Amino acid sequence: MSRRQSLSLLKNLGRFATGSKTQTRSVTYMPRPGDGKPRPVTLIPGDGVGPLVTNAVEQVMEAMHAPVYFEPFDVHGDMKSLPEGLLESIKKNKVCLKGGLKTPVGGGVSSLNVNLRKELDLFASLVNCFNLPGLASRHENVDIVVIRENTEGEYAGLEHEVVPGVVESLKFCSERIAKYAFEYAYLNNRKKVTAVHKANIMKLADGLFLESCQEVAKKYPSIAYNEIIVDNCCMQLVARPEQFDVMVTPNLYGNLVANTAAGIAGGTGVMPGGNVGAEYAVFEQGASAGNVGKDTTEEQKNANPVALLLSSAMMLRHLQFPSFADRLETAVKRVIAEGKCRTEDLGGKSTTQEVVDAVISNLD
Repeated sequence: MSRRQSLSLLKNLGRFATGSKTQTRSVTYMPRPGDGKPRPVTLIPGDGVGPLVTNAVEQVMEAMHAPVYFEPFDVHGDMKSLPEGLLESIKKNKVCLKGGLKTPVGGGVSSLNVNLRKELDLFASLVNCFNLPGLASRHENVDIVVIRENTEGEYAGLEHEVVPGVVESLKFCSERIAKYAFEYAYLNNRKKVTAVHKANIMKLADGLFLESCQEVAKKYPSIAYNEIIVDNCCMQLVARPEQFDVMVTPNLYGNLVANTAAGIAGGTGVMPGGNVGAEYAVFEQGASAGNVGKDTTEEQKNANPVALLLSSAMMLRHLQFPSFADRLETAVKRVIAEGKCRTEDLGGKSTTQEVVDAVISNLD
């Protein structure tokens, strides 16, 4: 036996002697003095199943002894305006955790979800759609981040009745959503940004969006950039979602794309997300954030808390509490992988509280 073969054999024996698990050095996060001080977070339980899932987050945070505490506000989607003190609280705390707010359909009543984003200039919505180990889906290797403009485009609400029976809607866009998408990709080691558009028809409005993306892309030569028409995008998402990495879209298209991607990856009940601007951030269920659940789900208390739990892990990272975020995310993924505690939308019969108890028992 040669000396090289002997050394190789000794190394393998050493691995067996010390166990099969590979020991890795932990990542050291060096906080600034005072970073451990508990942070206030504005809390909006919301409508329908919102109080159930926000309470789930509160329980897990308490079990982890996470350095956050909540300032709750009673807000409902049928209110005519945001309640007094809410915006002041978010502006003071910089961060908000939010359950779903029911959005009235028609009738000229504005959405409080949209109003909140406008008032705080939360121009970027981020939804992370990815495969969770143990959760069956039609496609593998899905890990898509949909970044949609939140305050411009059709959702700007710039519409008026010119004459009875004729309504005019205005659409505009700026380049800041393109800047944010590429910055996100750069900071998170993402390899490609895809701009979703309809510039073949809306040549000026969506053409301006593409021009912005193309200009910003030049500043990030290490990140691949391509463009796709929104109707083809939906077909490609259903057929080959693994080809997408970061997707940047105007407001309306992004809503459709994010919900489609979430459905492909495992369902809206498990996809985290949030809204961010230059100063403030609001974290909520990633896709279908305005969905407050069925009445039966609320009555049977079996709403899925996973999406908001993962969104709260994003919030903890945003607050620079990475170890708490890792613990929470790891515990949630363990529960999903085990498959013993799942709510009805994931094919199980567990209640919200049973999922919460399972997550807490899996915390490191």
